[in-house]
Amino acid sequence: MEEKHSDGDRDFKLFLLAGLFAGIGAGINTSIFNNYLNDIFMLSESVRGFLEVPREAPGFFIMLVLAVLSFAGDVRIAMLGMAAAGLGMLGLGLLSPTFAVMIIWMMMYSLGTHMVMPVTPSIGMSLSKLGSFGARLGTISAFGLFGSIIAYLFVFLSFHFLNMTYQIAFIIGAVFYVFAALAVGLMKKGEQKARKVKFVFRKRYALYYVLAGVSGARAQIFLTFAPWVLIKVFNVQPQMFAILGMIVAFVSIGTRKIIGRLIDVRGERFVLTVEAALLFAICLGYAFSADIFPVGIAAVIIAACYVIDNSMAAVEMARSTYLRKIAVDLDDVTPTLSTGVSLQHIASMVIPIFGGLLWAAFGYQAVFMGAAVIAFLNFILSRRIKIELDPAAKAE
Repeated sequence: MEEKHSDGDRDFKLFLLAGLFAGIGAGINTSIFNNYLNDIFMLSESVRGFLEVPREAPGFFIMLVLAVLSFAGDVRIAMLGMAAAGLGMLGLGLLSPTFAVMIIWMMMYSLGTHMVMPVTPSIGMSLSKLGSFGARLGTISAFGLFGSIIAYLFVFLSFHFLNMTYQIAFIIGAVFYVFAALAVGLMKKGEQKARKVKFVFRKRYALYYVLAGVSGARAQIFLTFAPWVLIKVFNVQPQMFAILGMIVAFVSIGTRKIIGRLIDVRGERFVLTVEAALLFAICLGYAFSADIFPVGIAAVIIAACYVIDNSMAAVEMARSTYLRKIAVDLDDVTPTLSTGVSLQHIASMVIPIFGGLLWAAFGYQAVFMGAAVIAFLNFILSRRIKIELDPAAKAE
């Protein structure tokens, strides 16, 4: 038993290290990608919205991808995903002479990150005890944020003082994703066997599926259009996004630990309800600040909304732990998480198209008024969460 416990601690430390390296790669991409699109390809708002279809398509198909790779196990899938993300960033840096080619590498990066997304909580919970899921996932998230802080600091310093190019920045991000893949590759892989359940559609998980879809719709509006507002309306450059990213990361290190503890102490319904209420207020801030306040103050308010929204990203843990607690079978968890990711990306591909057209027709305010409606729906659904202590008793 001591050897098994030691292996678990070693694997957890390696997983934290991988999260740190992946956080650096993702942080570089987050800081520069929207400015890269604007400066290199000069996209309009409507084209930026349509671009989310190919960018999010890998997320939509992730359920199928993970089913095909189910024989490999979660750890190997995470390793392959990090390697694919690194390859995508390398392509963005070195092999994107045209917009069409750039889309291919953008999709490769997206595929890699979406492969990692559903298996990360599954791996983290497999290295945890039942009563500490939230705290353990909070620790994993915090290490990713430490990596993001390093990335944001690098982007700020290199773009501000060293005239860093987008291409070199992408290549450096790719290297750190390779380091992340190597760290995961050193983990104990577990048994190589196909899961008995590859596709899971149970009535018991219906609320999780709906929450995932609604959350994906709201999150995609912020992911696509919040930075685009800052770029197009307030002319924010990569250096400022790096500063905002550092603020988000420092705030999130604390909030992710707090969210993890709140999940364990107050439960998923409380956490998701509070998130929905805050997001409703943030949507109104995005929509109306520029109409109420002078430009300078409005920019500060919208930047604050950007920070608060991104600082709450860890609330996704609550949806994962909710599923884990109601799961009929532990083999349901990863395929159901991947199903949730696929459902999120149905919204992720459709919503930005309408958002871009709304922006073009009525201004960016209309986009965030729509997001406020979605946040209110999320509030209503979160209040319906109930967790029974013996999910096996409800097995279908």
